[in-house]
Amino acid sequence: MIVNPASANGRTGREWPEIARQVNEAGLEPDVLVTERPGHATELAREAAASGSELVIAVGGDGTISEVVNGLADLDGAGPELAVICRGSGCDFIRTFGIPKKTPGAVQVAATGTPRTLDLGRVRFTGNDGTPRTRYFANVASAGMTGIAAERVNESGKPLGATVAFAWAAVATFVGYHNSAMRVQIDDERLELVSNNVIVANCKYFAGGMKILPDADPADGLLDVLVWGDVSKLDLALNLHKLYRGTHVTHPKATIRRAREVTVTPAAPLPIEVDGEQPGVTPVTFDVLPSVLRLRVPA
Repeated sequence: MIVNPASANGRTGREWPEIARQVNEAGLEPDVLVTERPGHATELAREAAASGSELVIAVGGDGTISEVVNGLADLDGAGPELAVICRGSGCDFIRTFGIPKKTPGAVQVAATGTPRTLDLGRVRFTGNDGTPRTRYFANVASAGMTGIAAERVNESGKPLGATVAFAWAAVATFVGYHNSAMRVQIDDERLELVSNNVIVANCKYFAGGMKILPDADPADGLLDVLVWGDVSKLDLALNLHKLYRGTHVTHPKATIRRAREVTVTPAAPLPIEVDGEQPGVTPVTFDVLPSVLRLRVPA
């Protein structure tokens, strides 16, 4: 069990005795490993897999889950199963699978759930230090405005919850944001356009409950892609609520595709977002790794 005590605004650490009690009552007796810094959950997940663990339980928010997934991604499905007790404010990853957000229900899924084999996304990009980097994502990654919005949210926190934080960040970012000329290669199809954002999804939800690609299937061997064209500030104001219901996909400036690989090359570097974090900039290539993760979901 890899625990981020700082998750849920520190409540995970404060409530740990009760969480541990529920875990033990469910018949799980895990070795408990506590994260101490960003990236530590990835190291702990690799160590757990190398030691022969059969199950890794991530206890934290979407960022913690993503770090754990990055520690398991290279094992091609031969590593331990993953279970999730989500303790973050957004908990977007678990929405696609119906894993309960409340801790007692999540503990029961960890103890008795059914393993489901999933794909992962891979991102190759330029890190903030200027070097080539690779990272994996379980949920959603993007290039463009959402990279700036994610950075704004992570710097300011989520005192009113993830939904409010991301909605505010989207509006605040777009006020000063200028859509960019870019080339988007989606498998064999090339788009040359002015775009606000390119979103590449393994699962359905991101940004505190936005149903951004409602038909995404994390086990179909493909990534779902949304290319937002040259949308205006008025477009955003009129359609922001549709993002939470998944009805924005019929917007005339929304291009929806499925693909194995997507490359985004803007005229100038743009920030990218990976599972809610902002690790670098474009140019960026997203591709899919089929059937490399086993997640415990409700039976």
